[in-house]
Amino acid sequence: MLNKKNILSLFVFILVCFAAGAFGSIFTASSVGSWYQELQKPAFQPPSFVFAPVWTLLYIFMAISGWLAWNKRKQKRGKILVILFFVQLLLNALWSLLFFGLHLMGVAFAEILVLTVLVGAYIACSWRISKAASLLFVPYWLWLLFASYLNLSLWIINR
Repeated sequence: MLNKKNILSLFVFILVCFAAGAFGSIFTASSVGSWYQELQKPAFQPPSFVFAPVWTLLYIFMAISGWLAWNKRKQKRGKILVILFFVQLLLNALWSLLFFGLHLMGVAFAEILVLTVLVGAYIACSWRISKAASLLFVPYWLWLLFASYLNLSLWIINR
C-alpha cells in the first residue's frame, strides 16, 4: 500500500540510485571526450547516445527493486537483500571511477565481474521474497554481462 512514508522511501531510493549514477558520470564525462575517444573500439560497441537512456531506465528499475527489498527488510532474507543492494550500488559507482577515472581497464573488468555476481545473487535472493524486485534487476544483470564483455574487449584491444 502506498502511503506518504512509502512514497518518500521510494523517492529516497530513486535519489540514491541516481546519485550513484551521477558519481559515476563525473568520471565518464571527463574521459569520454578525450581518453575514451582515443581507444580502439570493438565492432559491437553501441553508439554513445545509447548509454544515457539505458542507464536511466536501469537506475529507475534498480531504485524500485531496492525499495521493494527495503519493504521486506524485516524478513531474514530481506536484510541480506538490502545489504546486497547497497553493496552492488557502491560497486556500480566504483566501476566508473576505475574504468573512466583511473583508466584501469583490467581492474575495472575484475570489479565488474564481482558486481555481476552480486547482482545475480541479488536476483536469486530476491526471487523468494519479491519476484518483482528480482525481475526488475534482470535487465541490469543482462546489461552488466554485455558491459563486462565490452570492458574485456576494450582492455584486450587497447593493451
